[in-house]
Amino acid sequence: MSENDENDKKTQGSNPKKLKLVTFTGAAGLLGLAVSFAIFAFNSHKQKSKKKGLPGCNTVFVNLSAKEILDLADEIISKSTRVHDAVALVPLNKLSYENVVLPLAELEARLLPLIQCCVVPKMISPQDNVRKASAEIELKIDAHLLSCRKREDVYRVIKIYAAKGESIASEAKCFLQCLVRDFEHNGLNLTTTKREEVGRLKDEIDELSLRYVQNLNEDSSCLFFTEAELAGLPVEFLQSLDKTQSKEFKLTLESSHVAAILELCKIAKTRKTVAMAYGKRCGDANIPVLQKLVQSRHRLARLLGYAHFADYALDHRMSKTSTTVIRFLEDISSSLTDLAIREFSILKDLKRKEEGDLPFGVEDLLYYIKRVEELQFDLDFGDIRQYFPVSLVLSGIFKICQDLFGIKIEEVTETDVWYYDVQAFAVFDSGSGKLLGYFYLDMFTREGKFSHSCVVTLQNNALFSNGSCQIPVALLIAQFSKDGGGEAMPLGFSEVVNLFHEFGHVVQHICNRASFARFSGLRVDPDFREIPSQLLENWCYESFTLKLISGYRQDITKPLVDEVCKTLKRWRYSFSALKSLQEILYCLFDQRIYSEDDVDFGQLIRSLHPKVMLGLPVVEGTNPASCFPRAVIGSEATCYSRLWSEVFAADIFASQFGDGHPNLYMGLQFRDKVLAQGGGKEAMELLTSFLGREPSTQAYIESRTKYGL
Repeated sequence: MSENDENDKKTQGSNPKKLKLVTFTGAAGLLGLAVSFAIFAFNSHKQKSKKKGLPGCNTVFVNLSAKEILDLADEIISKSTRVHDAVALVPLNKLSYENVVLPLAELEARLLPLIQCCVVPKMISPQDNVRKASAEIELKIDAHLLSCRKREDVYRVIKIYAAKGESIASEAKCFLQCLVRDFEHNGLNLTTTKREEVGRLKDEIDELSLRYVQNLNEDSSCLFFTEAELAGLPVEFLQSLDKTQSKEFKLTLESSHVAAILELCKIAKTRKTVAMAYGKRCGDANIPVLQKLVQSRHRLARLLGYAHFADYALDHRMSKTSTTVIRFLEDISSSLTDLAIREFSILKDLKRKEEGDLPFGVEDLLYYIKRVEELQFDLDFGDIRQYFPVSLVLSGIFKICQDLFGIKIEEVTETDVWYYDVQAFAVFDSGSGKLLGYFYLDMFTREGKFSHSCVVTLQNNALFSNGSCQIPVALLIAQFSKDGGGEAMPLGFSEVVNLFHEFGHVVQHICNRASFARFSGLRVDPDFREIPSQLLENWCYESFTLKLISGYRQDITKPLVDEVCKTLKRWRYSFSALKSLQEILYCLFDQRIYSEDDVDFGQLIRSLHPKVMLGLPVVEGTNPASCFPRAVIGSEATCYSRLWSEVFAADIFASQFGDGHPNLYMGLQFRDKVLAQGGGKEAMELLTSFLGREPSTQAYIESRTKYGL
């Protein structure tokens, strides 16, 4: 795949309305025959409904009707099947890159945006019937894609071609390896009996994971307290609770209630009672489920050629091995111990002053951290919120990213959107004027909308054999509020940080110039995926940035004062060592249960907890194995990854952008040497090339030591 020079032409005046349309004609014969019908069908839907998509991007449209979604999904499955059928029928003596790998690569690239047109509406459409159709179709498409990865005839052709060892480009070679792995992780390189066992174990793992999470979701445990026992809780919180006839307050064990108690309640006995109940949730039900789940994952991994499940989960990540992960976590823990001891001493001293000689328990950490922060930092986050109007924060983020990464962001107004307050933007290279991609912003909560902040891929970058290119398109979903009059409410500081984080994913998605859709957008090493966003978060705490993005609600010419900016940076690292140790504790627990056999969960946590948490024992009678969903679904054997990315982002920021101002030279270096390379290259090699050395944990440790208490 190579990029045609015609597609590199500068746009006139960076005007999105004048962009040349991307065409998909003339692709590889097999693919052209199969996919053209899907493209035609999709465009027919658009023509009939007179919908207007993004300029120069005729395959992304997320405003389809329920019927259009159903029809398009049928076309996707039909034409995907035809391409796989055609690959399977290629004579074994005529196998080549052009008739085996290329059709599957281009199918993947072209169908991704069409699939997203079908499945994303379940997250964002204001229409119930569209969301319902989208959710149903997602299951249908997922089932089809899984069936494709289980086709023995296609696997046989790919495996034989791979064995030929033809000389192909490095990214193409990586894609071929991924194709082989897709099939072999479904057991196609095994005997029929073992392959059936792989399928059975995967089904069992899915069922056990679902049961574990359902047990937690259905848990109705609750506690009852008098008003005196809830001293310190705000009146608004108490008013939100149900009351019994005896005037006691009913407290459920949902996380928001528990967090409020552990942070704000002045009564030590109440904090301990809540912490014990929260840590015992679903113990009888979920601990046996997790034991069986871990065993099933180990058996699956061994069938696929790995010693333990952790080896399977880490095989294609930056960390590579469980030994590396455990060493990383223990090194961070060891390096932070002295600072954590000083932090802990401050907390114990305050508890002694306020509560006498009662022993300090882990359930006291959040309360006394908050108390010390109130005493040491003159920060009124309610007042600070008034300095962050959404429009001002957003324009500031745009400016920082433009100055840092050499891009230009322009709003696209003449395009259809799914809700009146959704905005679309084009991103250009500021030097050449070349269109790099698009993104949508869906910023405000509404009924039926997905309830978390995230960035969703709509289309990945891809280069095709005929010289045409497909540009990346992303969607940022946020959860900001409006007042009763429909005006955007100012952002809390945590929302500002979150917006920086998510916009880092947008920049990463659009700047990724990998030729294969498999490696572009956010389809990179999972251990690397959060690094660009964690990197961008650092600017939230720099005075330069805070003054740029802040302005008092009633007079936006008045930014945050210098003292508040400096205090926010110190507050960021408040008790950061103890907080890191808590995270490391659970990461080690997750890693150990998936890298060892027959682990006694209770014994493991009783051993790890005092070792990591400076002698503090686990809360009496609790066992995180019963209520630790991250280790069950989504982050199993990879809970460490968030900390991993934060540590390496700290290294990049401190060594390359340490003065807090956007550095265009270094930003372009990061964009070109790291972001643009995509997931087809080893992430550790990319970072090492950019830094001129291997990434280090030193900056992460030093920042906490420098700004800590």
